[in-house]
Amino acid sequence: MASGLFSEVDVAIVGAGLSGLAAAVALVRAGLTITVLEASDRPGGRVRTDVVDGFRLDRGFQQLNPAYPQVRRLAERGVLDLPRLALRSFEPGVRVALADSRVVLADPLRRPAELLATLRAPVGSIAVKTRLAAWAARRAVEPVSRLTAGPDEPYGAALNRAGITGPLRTGVLDSFLAGVLGENTGETSAHYVSLLMRTFVRGTPAVPDAGMGAFPEQLAAALPAGALVTGVRVERVAAGAVHTSHGTVTARAVLVAADPAGAATLTGLASPLTRTLSTFWFVGPQPPCARPILHVDGLRRGPVVNAVVMSAVAPGYSPDSRALIQCSVVGPAVDPQLVTEHARLIFGGSTAEWELLRTDQIDAALPAAVPPLVLRQPVRLSDILFVAGDHRDTPSQQGALASGARAARAILRQLGSPLS
Repeated sequence: MASGLFSEVDVAIVGAGLSGLAAAVALVRAGLTITVLEASDRPGGRVRTDVVDGFRLDRGFQQLNPAYPQVRRLAERGVLDLPRLALRSFEPGVRVALADSRVVLADPLRRPAELLATLRAPVGSIAVKTRLAAWAARRAVEPVSRLTAGPDEPYGAALNRAGITGPLRTGVLDSFLAGVLGENTGETSAHYVSLLMRTFVRGTPAVPDAGMGAFPEQLAAALPAGALVTGVRVERVAAGAVHTSHGTVTARAVLVAADPAGAATLTGLASPLTRTLSTFWFVGPQPPCARPILHVDGLRRGPVVNAVVMSAVAPGYSPDSRALIQCSVVGPAVDPQLVTEHARLIFGGSTAEWELLRTDQIDAALPAAVPPLVLRQPVRLSDILFVAGDHRDTPSQQGALASGARAARAILRQLGSPLS
């Protein structure tokens, strides 16, 4: 509530997304007083979960990867309690729809028993599958410095040079990456895609059984009572003061951890290019597939780049035996009828009884990571003004958390000690 607004603190943080929360936790643990100002009704920013007719709908299709270094560090420091999140993992692989069948391409490291079936699956040659496996394995073991060394280029060009082409590339890998990157032209930085694949190979993505919103809620719970103030719109930042719809907060330092457009408005930074993603949430009387796995269309016959039966991954997403299905589309929302027709081809069953529960068109779902990739953009803008967000690092939850941690360190270096 806005009544919790502090008038004077060491650090005022604008935005309670992952970057703002990560910074807030670090600053509180260092002994500083803070207030976190959030315009929404809850923490999390783009990572949130709404309950609609008993179903848990995340703000778009999202996953939590326990292999993210910042997630591991927060867990090691006792900020995140991963067992309490009750993470439900996705099956390591992808189910690919073909003309008259569906095949599973399994991760050979986690599912060695399915290696032979994966090699025999009629999606690409064994040679291309071997090249893809070697390419992914290299990204899992080599240090980040080597993966990001040398000239950067669009990932599509890099994969072409690596010989990863044909139906395995266009029908599976490109579809998978489109849902993660928010683009389907292969123009994202090859360095960033290497880092992304590193985390997917090293960890198994999952979702909390209560929805992705449980993740930022745990971070917020680590803050002192009253430090997070919701329902407050920040109007401008100037000279150690944050002017809001509920009054002015004075601070020794101000951290702007708003979304990219909001951060640009408040700081004067250039607004970065962002990607649009749309998610369609459907309810069906029974699951079209019982496996907790990502589904793609190997023939790319429609707008859906990936689909998942979320209630098969995490039963807590559904209040009863009905199935909750998400379908992701790159760009603005399209006609839901086109989505259900494509989903019928992907899953291989009737979608006639599906009901559309909600459509999320997220116009700034994530910043674009175009080459050349700049891994760590400055978070200190002046002696009193700082900025954080995935637009200052990599466009991911890892990037948001990392930039928040970097901003907290920069603030501590600048302030030296907390207020007496």
